[in-house]
Amino acid sequence: MDPSPSSQPESRRTRRTALRRVLIAAILALFAVSGCVPATEPMEQTTFPFDRRLPIPPLADSQVVDGTRVFQLDAQEGSSELVPGLQTPTWGFNGDVLGPTLRAEEGEQVAVEVRNSLSEPTTVHWHGMHLPAAMDGGPHQPVAPGGSWRPEWQIDQQAATLWYHPHPHGQTEKHVYRGLAGMFILDDARSRQLDLPKDYGEDDIPVIVQDKRFDSGGGLVQDSQGNELGLLGDTVLANGVAGAVQEVGTELVRLRLLNGSTARTYDFGFDDDRRFDQIATDGGLLAEPLQTTRVRLSPGERAEIVVPMVPGEQTMLTSFPPDLGDVLVPSAFGARDRFDVLLLRAADQLQTSPPLPVRLSDGAAGPVASEASVTRSFEVQDRQINGRSMDMNRIDAAPELGSTEIWEVTNTHGVPHNWHVHDVQFQVLDIDGAAPPPELRGRKDTVYLEPNRTYRLIMRFEDYADPDSPYMFHCHLLLHEDQGLMGQFVVTGPGQGGSGQGGDGHGQGAAPDDDGGGHPESEVPDTGHQH
Repeated sequence: MDPSPSSQPESRRTRRTALRRVLIAAILALFAVSGCVPATEPMEQTTFPFDRRLPIPPLADSQVVDGTRVFQLDAQEGSSELVPGLQTPTWGFNGDVLGPTLRAEEGEQVAVEVRNSLSEPTTVHWHGMHLPAAMDGGPHQPVAPGGSWRPEWQIDQQAATLWYHPHPHGQTEKHVYRGLAGMFILDDARSRQLDLPKDYGEDDIPVIVQDKRFDSGGGLVQDSQGNELGLLGDTVLANGVAGAVQEVGTELVRLRLLNGSTARTYDFGFDDDRRFDQIATDGGLLAEPLQTTRVRLSPGERAEIVVPMVPGEQTMLTSFPPDLGDVLVPSAFGARDRFDVLLLRAADQLQTSPPLPVRLSDGAAGPVASEASVTRSFEVQDRQINGRSMDMNRIDAAPELGSTEIWEVTNTHGVPHNWHVHDVQFQVLDIDGAAPPPELRGRKDTVYLEPNRTYRLIMRFEDYADPDSPYMFHCHLLLHEDQGLMGQFVVTGPGQGGSGQGGDGHGQGAAPDDDGGGHPESEVPDTGHQH
């Protein structure tokens, strides 16, 4: 294998661009003939006064039993005042909507006792977590109504802002949209020693951003109305409420931003265009603070930013119209939409904050291209990867334990997509052969895919081999995932092959009480296009 950077040939990209322009013209002509005109104006935000205190998800209670930190989560129905004056039926963990923040330290053994009090099966996936596949909470680990599941694993990765959410096959959009989501924060010795804002709920603030659409009675509208992207809401919530305000008492405030929406991509900044420092991506701290005015997050992505404040001022966290790349009919996918998200309001007197460290991490521990033994190519088109839709009975790739691989991922479709890989934190080597921008040079588990571009991602498969329990890779625009834009991989040890038993969790803790009926085949088709 040639591990040097590669990209699509220029002639191939040129042909695709020309074809896309022809396709755009054809689509617009069809709209004209039919009398249906795609949206050309920005979506109008449903606005409310920013006077509701930002809810801070509580830190989850836990107990250390025989050396294992044990959390409890209960998926349940509830009712929430997401917008002022209206009660909305919602789902939540340990409450009416969203869930508590789980927090653990590198090296700790953790277990989560999950109970499903809903009337239908669900799962809990630990998004961004490095852990055994049987503990991953994907579609092969469903929890039946009234049932329970107890995954257990050791935290073996650096400090990071992760999250958890359902991953039931074909129903993920519905379950997340109704409110099932929460943060999972990891700490390590180095991060605790750094002079960063770290007082949870005071100067270290979790911000889960989601968009919704409501009917006249306050119920959640779940019909995407034919939008190929999925549902785009006209109301943006922060931690489950519209019109939220966070009182700030320090010169610096750290926001842990999570795009928990099902389809919408945000471009976060502030209404006064103030500069702030991005300090972390999905998988943890950057090597050094990155000063910027914008951070784009597609569904599932996270970023940690540190915002400077002065006494008595206020500033609005805003999502500006995002640059989605060369997409068909950009206005239909939210590329012209602007939303106010969260008001930060500083006290008349602020506590002094120490300056940010010049260096945040050593920047090491990532694999390099020369270590890669396999390169796989994936083309994302419509609801397929390399021409195939998701099949619970098919394994699409089988990396070997300890191996380093490069995955070349191309969005050949004229709509937004992104790419999430379970278990690993990858790094972006290049985009069409060029170095990634600074904000994409940290550890990532989810990345936005601009159309007609190739992203080379490098990742190492470590610690856990299980030929019978698959991990997922998929688009995290959840309608796309539900409709088949997903594949499966298993990590194999020496001489191993899939046994055809599915993700039943045997040999690695308790299994869910419903195996979901999906059992991967032992054969591994050439979906990954190894070369």
